[in-house]
Amino acid sequence: MRVAMYYNNNDVRIEEVTKPQIGPGELLVKVLASGICGSDVMQWYRIKKAPLVLGHEITGEIVEVGGGIKRFKVGDRVFVSHHVPCNTCRYCLSGHHTACQTLHTTNFYPGGFAEYIRVPAINVDRGTFLLPDEVSPEEGTFIEPLACVIRAQRIVKLELGQHILILGSGISGLLHLLLARANAAGRIIMTDINENRLKIAREFGADIVIHAKEDVPSCLRKVNENRLADLVIVCASALEAFNQGLQSVDRGGTVLCFAPTQPGVNLSIHINDFWRNSIKIMPSYGGSPQDIAVAIELLRRHRIPVAKMITHRLSLDEAGLGFRLVAEAGEAIKVVIEPHRR
Repeated sequence: MRVAMYYNNNDVRIEEVTKPQIGPGELLVKVLASGICGSDVMQWYRIKKAPLVLGHEITGEIVEVGGGIKRFKVGDRVFVSHHVPCNTCRYCLSGHHTACQTLHTTNFYPGGFAEYIRVPAINVDRGTFLLPDEVSPEEGTFIEPLACVIRAQRIVKLELGQHILILGSGISGLLHLLLARANAAGRIIMTDINENRLKIAREFGADIVIHAKEDVPSCLRKVNENRLADLVIVCASALEAFNQGLQSVDRGGTVLCFAPTQPGVNLSIHINDFWRNSIKIMPSYGGSPQDIAVAIELLRRHRIPVAKMITHRLSLDEAGLGFRLVAEAGEAIKVVIEPHRR
C-alpha cells in the first residue's frame, strides 16, 4: 500500500509499504480522510522519530474484522483514536486520562497518512467509534481536535457569559471560539499575527479581533469595558503569547495553556501578582473517551460547523503540499488528506 512518509516538513515522500495484517480482536481500516494537525508539523518534535507515517485525525471504513469482534462489521464507517487510556489506573480513575501511561504507548499502525491502518485490539475496545450518517468522513477528522477542546473547556469550567480572550486564530482557536459560543460564553476576543486568520475569526463569530503585534492587554481593556478577560486561552506556541495571556487575565480568572512551546522554554511569573489576584494557570492536552463521544454528538447535531473550516482537500500524492501549507500557516485553515482520492 501507499503511505506519505515524513522526513521533515519539506520532505514528505510517497512510499510503498506492506499492507498490515491483522490478528484476533483487530481491525483493518481503509482510511477515508486524515487531517493534518498543527502538531504534525512541529518539526523539532517529529524529526527525532523520522522517517515515519504521521496522522492521528482519521476516519475510515472497516474492510477486515479480526476474530472475536462483535461490535463492528465490514463496511462500518468509524473514527479511530490513535491513543487510548487504560481506564483503570489512578490517573484515569481520577479523570486525568491524558496522564495515563497506556495512552502514551498505544497507537494504530502505521499512521493516518496511509491507505490502510491496523487497529490494535486495545484501540478497537476503547478508541473506535461508529461515525454517524450525519457526519462526513472529512467532518469526522475534527472529532479528535474537537474532543481536545471539549476537555479543555470542561476542566476550566467555562461559565455562561464569561468574557474570553483566545490567543491564536488557527484551527484550535477557531474550535475554542465555536464551542465557547455554543456554550453561551459572553464577549469573545481573538488575536493572531496573520490578517487572513483574523478575517476568518470574524467570519466565524469573534466579537472583536486584535492583531497580536499590538499591545493586547491595553487593546483588550478598550474593547472590554476596561476589563481584562475572565478566561484566556493560549492557542499559539510563541512565548510572547503566553506572556500576553498572563497580562490579559482578570482577577480571579484563568489562563488555559492549550498549545505547547519548543522544549526548554521557561515562562516567568510574578508570584505576588499571581497569588494576590487569585489567577489560575491550567494546561490541557488531549481528550478522554467521554470527550470524543461528546464531540461526535456535537458534529452529528451540526452544532459546530466544521466543514466550513476545511480549506484544502488533497490526495495522498499531495501530502507534501499539505504539510507545507500547514507549516506556513498562511491561507490554509484545515487541510484534509484523502488517501484514496485520485
